[in-house]
Amino acid sequence: MNVEGKVAVVTGAASGLGLASAKALAQAGASIVAVDLDASRFARLQEVVPEARLLVQAASVADEAAVAQALDAAVARFGAIHIVVNCAGVADAAKTVSKGQPFPMATWDKVIAVNLTGTFNVIRLAAARMTGNEPNADGERGVIVNTSSGAAWQGQIGQAAYAASKAGVMGLTLPVARDLAPYGIRVVSIAPGLFDTAMVAGMPENVSRSIIERMVLFPSRMGRADEFAALVRTIVENSYFNATTISLDAGARMSAR
Repeated sequence: MNVEGKVAVVTGAASGLGLASAKALAQAGASIVAVDLDASRFARLQEVVPEARLLVQAASVADEAAVAQALDAAVARFGAIHIVVNCAGVADAAKTVSKGQPFPMATWDKVIAVNLTGTFNVIRLAAARMTGNEPNADGERGVIVNTSSGAAWQGQIGQAAYAASKAGVMGLTLPVARDLAPYGIRVVSIAPGLFDTAMVAGMPENVSRSIIERMVLFPSRMGRADEFAALVRTIVENSYFNATTISLDAGARMSAR
């Protein structure tokens, strides 16, 4: 699918992988519907995306009504939705048992609600709107890109909820792609490894360097958000990507901690 002239909904678009993806798609000519919990955080995106091609929407991806309203606003403003990039996520951690106390269910519920339920909520609501798009020459009406994680199969200590949520994203990729294939809608997930985002921004330099040296094969550094965004654009533009999860991790293998 040619990005130019298309409409892309990006969740988690105020920072990190979502912000980079929104910028990359905008630079390729797409109009951007940026969804995040706090619309006041969109200043960096507003600096680089022309006002005529940007719509910001404050919404939790796990809130059915809020997401539906954001998508309706997208269609009202731009006429259609062609691309969805699901980057909204949280990484709250806890051990299954710590100091005699069990994993807090509130933490579990939050992580699953945002990372897994929220991803599927956006998928299902956006896909329903995509089905009305005019197909291109390949019969394609839409592309959905989700964010899984290397933690889906290499979850570390304290990552039970996070790993489960990201394994769920990987697990839904094939059946949802099968569901949506008759409509010409592709579904692909990316499983990033160690990336330099806000989730690791507060880490001391010696700690991050130790992690890189122990876990990352080559190149010996954390991934950059623009590298994730470049893969998002490639997935959108290459119509033969479908129903798979792509590792983007420099060969990283996670240790227990």
